[in-house]
Amino acid sequence: MKILVAVKRVVDYNVKVRVKSDQSGVDIANVKMSMNPFDEIAVEEAVRLKEAGLATEVIVVSAGLPQCQETLRTALAIGADRAILVETELDLQPLAVAKLLQAICIKEAPQMVILGKQAIDDDSNQTGQMLAALLDFPQATFASKVMVADGKANVTREVDGGLETISISLPAIITTDLRLNEPRYVTLPNIMKAKKKALEIIKPEELGVDVSPRLKIVKVEEPPKRTAGVIVADVAALVDKLKNEAKVI
Repeated sequence: MKILVAVKRVVDYNVKVRVKSDQSGVDIANVKMSMNPFDEIAVEEAVRLKEAGLATEVIVVSAGLPQCQETLRTALAIGADRAILVETELDLQPLAVAKLLQAICIKEAPQMVILGKQAIDDDSNQTGQMLAALLDFPQATFASKVMVADGKANVTREVDGGLETISISLPAIITTDLRLNEPRYVTLPNIMKAKKKALEIIKPEELGVDVSPRLKIVKVEEPPKRTAGVIVADVAALVDKLKNEAKVI
């Protein structure tokens, strides 16, 4: 079984993002970038399936700037076998990424595609679902456990009411939730080995995909700052404020 994993380069989750002065987007100049945490979980799950003898090859794919090679090398250090970068300077939106992945899936013919359920920069939560529709593959989103056997994947997923387990036929699309696994620590020897693994660079035009943005960002602004709380004397004063100032009762 061949597994394809999509990874995205995002602002590190420990960094407090800043909005540009012209409100055109987020300032990423001199900001630490890393692999999207949900995608790191996806890579870990694919590598575990390979280590269990259920997969023969793990391919990682990213799309974006040349710097995305660093993210792909991290995925290779975790245990992926080879990497593909679709290099473009354009700001890629979920549908464009889904179409690029569709073209790569047609070329590579993986039996399973694993993606993070969403990226922490835009929180779109769309690419996996769009890819499943484009490929006409069954999908299982928000996976917290994956079991593969007899050409099927049994996926436990988190829903509002608790957990549900579904069985899907392969090939299929799976998107990962936080509780699926805990990614391993990348060791220096594996980082050195990753430098020797194959990394193919292609352009969207070679895949026949138009990645021109379809949405326009009008304005980006920080959320309003919370006002300081107040201490009230008693319950009557609290009810009065909730009723007359906050207007919540």
